[in-house]
Amino acid sequence: MKPIGKSVRPLAALLALAACSLAQLAAAATMTVAVLGLDDDARYQPRRLEHNYPGQPAGRPLEAAALALEESAMELEGSGHKLSIKNYQAANAADLPRVLAQLKAAKVQHVLLDLPEAEIRSVLASAPQALGPALFFNIGSGADALRASACAANLLHTYPSEAMRADALAQYLAARSWGQALVLRGPLPNDQLQLDAFTRAAKRYGVKIAKTTPFKLSTDPREREQSNVRLLTNDKAYDVVVVIDSEGEFARGVPYNTQWPRPVLGANGLTPVAWQAQWDLNGGPQLSRRFMRAAHRPMAGQDWAAWAAVKSIVAVLGNAPKASLAEQIAQLRKGEVFIDGFKGPRLSYRSWDGQLRQPVFLAHADGVAASAPFEGVLHPTEVLDTLGVDEKESTCKARP
Repeated sequence: MKPIGKSVRPLAALLALAACSLAQLAAAATMTVAVLGLDDDARYQPRRLEHNYPGQPAGRPLEAAALALEESAMELEGSGHKLSIKNYQAANAADLPRVLAQLKAAKVQHVLLDLPEAEIRSVLASAPQALGPALFFNIGSGADALRASACAANLLHTYPSEAMRADALAQYLAARSWGQALVLRGPLPNDQLQLDAFTRAAKRYGVKIAKTTPFKLSTDPREREQSNVRLLTNDKAYDVVVVIDSEGEFARGVPYNTQWPRPVLGANGLTPVAWQAQWDLNGGPQLSRRFMRAAHRPMAGQDWAAWAAVKSIVAVLGNAPKASLAEQIAQLRKGEVFIDGFKGPRLSYRSWDGQLRQPVFLAHADGVAASAPFEGVLHPTEVLDTLGVDEKESTCKARP
């Protein structure tokens, strides 16, 4: 029996060594995914969150990122990687360099940007020196410029662009044969950008803007006519009212207050969004319930975008476990990596601007009325590319 005993001891030692090596490999493969935000971000001020304006953030997206990681445990185990999610908050825009230095010290290379457009531009400009190689995901800004003149090869977008949301709205109006739109627009710079996106989309899908009327929220009695919804909608020559209001304050008072019985779309009424918690197809209820349990609030579009960003990281690591960061970026940008976004079709990134292709929901408070793109809308290669800027239209020069 002694020879057997002698053989068992070396085998046990080998097994212990193998277990130790696997543990070391797992530790070596551990990567941190950062969620970067601002303490003073106006989108998360208590008053705005209390009003819960359609299409606006409903809370910080950290729980959504953590949920995606929890759901991906088996995929990560198969790829030999281990991820962790960590929240990094800058006090304000001026504090971002300090936080980027923290990310560099922690060797973080995957960053979810929960920032307004100006701060995303600032991070992109300073990152090469302040952080080094990194893959950024824009999870909350719809700014079209970030997909065009201000695009970057290492910046991907899981949140839909303003052009995508406007195209979804225009497709819906065309599908319903609601061809005459009265547009109410606000005075802010972001309102003008959204108006530009809708004007482009309306022309693209044959919707006529019958009239564009400015509104202004003001306590000045001399300006009360500019905030009186009945006066602003007094003209009969339109089928629908489209409200362009990037902050949502004015838009909440438009439905059921128009002079004539007309549907309201845009910033209130029927709103184009990345996600709506009442979406009841393609596994949507299960995702919304899991998020509700984790965050104790309904999932909003920005939450879905954070969830999709982590899913994208997991997918590229599973697709090529040993890929370098540059190779990961190239595979994602070339559309070689797919995720299930619980919206129906599998989703991939556009090579020309880094935007995640995805359906856009036309949603109201109680559910989803429709999902764009609509039946009958055609495209030579990919119907999802009818939402947003197509390759031939793109002005982004940063390509893989």
